[in-house]
Amino acid sequence: MHRFYLPPGECKNEVICLTGREAHHALQVLRVRDKERLMVLDGAGGELLCEALAPGRDELRLKVVQRNSVAPLPYQLTLLQAIPKGKIIETIIQKSVELGVHRVVPLLSDRVTTQLDSESAAAKAEHWRQTAIEAIKQCGSAWLPTIETPLKPKDFLARGEKFELPLIASLQPDRRHPREYFKSFFKEHGRLPKTVGVWVGPEGDFTPAEMNAVKSAGFLPITLGRLVLRSETAAVYSLSVLNYELQAED
Repeated sequence: MHRFYLPPGECKNEVICLTGREAHHALQVLRVRDKERLMVLDGAGGELLCEALAPGRDELRLKVVQRNSVAPLPYQLTLLQAIPKGKIIETIIQKSVELGVHRVVPLLSDRVTTQLDSESAAAKAEHWRQTAIEAIKQCGSAWLPTIETPLKPKDFLARGEKFELPLIASLQPDRRHPREYFKSFFKEHGRLPKTVGVWVGPEGDFTPAEMNAVKSAGFLPITLGRLVLRSETAAVYSLSVLNYELQAED
């Protein structure tokens, strides 16, 4: 069944309407026909089973047949990702969505070759949000992650944001296996953490100054194995391992 996306505010009525990019895809690419059934995701836990009404030229009206509500994961994973060169960040966002990430924070670290002004950063964030939308449509997730505007590591740290389990992928000798931190947290709290943040650096890792700043803010260094991983591999590896540990009680 074909899936489409509409923001929650546009999904309240019994007849809803696809316009713009979504309508073009439905009408010109998929050739959706009258009475054909499809799924609309609102990115906030809503799944709407719909029936196409007579397709128009630039819009597609849909009758809502059934509404389902999908509960969010019992934990929130935030990926703080140094932006790799080229379009690799799009692949990282796509795979992060498939792995149930709650938020992606793109980082302009010192070793990132791409540097953006505020206007370009906002445009990039919107483009990457569209990547996330396409990803939830592909994998069927009812929850759209937040894709933040790119910022420097020091600017994120200045927020003073806290996670129950703060982690950073590291190549330094003091790194530990993520499971050790999960065991320590469970021993202290009697449950698994509800919020986890993990930093993943660029090729060559974060600079020593950046690493020290992140660790000084309380983030704990974790190992991703014996081999040195590319940035995109490290992101997928980290989220996969963390999801496994966070679902240990399921």
